[in-house]
Amino acid sequence: MSKAVGGRTPSVLKPGSKAPEFTLKSTPDQTVSLRDFRGRPVVIAFYPADWSPVCSDQMGLYAQVMPEFKNFDAEVLGVSVDGVWSHIAFARDRKLNFPLLSDFEPKGAVSSKYGAFNARIGESARALFVLDKKGIISWSMLSPEGVNPGADGILSALEKLK
Repeated sequence: MSKAVGGRTPSVLKPGSKAPEFTLKSTPDQTVSLRDFRGRPVVIAFYPADWSPVCSDQMGLYAQVMPEFKNFDAEVLGVSVDGVWSHIAFARDRKLNFPLLSDFEPKGAVSSKYGAFNARIGESARALFVLDKKGIISWSMLSPEGVNPGADGILSALEKLK
C-alpha cells in the first residue's frame, strides 16, 4: 500500500489482505459503512472523477450489468474524491443503481488505505476490489488512468467466490 508521491503510481492492496473498514457519505446526511455488507461479496470501484468520459462509461457499465452482480448477491460501491452533491447529480444523470461514496474530507483518506490514491493529481486511481463475505480482498486491479477496466474481471472474481 503506498501513497503516490511525485510521479509514483499507486500500488493497490493485494488479494489475501483484509479490506480496510470505512464509513463514507453517500448523501449530505447519510453514510455507508463497509461493515454493513459483511456476509456478502462487495465490489469497490475507486475512480478518478464524476463526469469524466471514461468514468461515466465505467460507472454506466456497472449499472447495466447490475443484474449479473446481483446473481452473486454482490454489492457495488463507487468511490471517488468528488463531493456528495456531484455524486447525486452524476448518479441521477447516468441512472446509476448503486451507491457513490465521497472520499472528500479528508481527501483521499479511504483511497489511500487501499493504495488507490494518486496524490500527484489529487484523485483516486481507477482501482477495483472484490471482497469475499468476510471482508478479505479476493481480487484487485489497478487500471491505467484512461482505460475502462470493464466488468469481466469483476465477474470472474465473483464466480470464483461461489
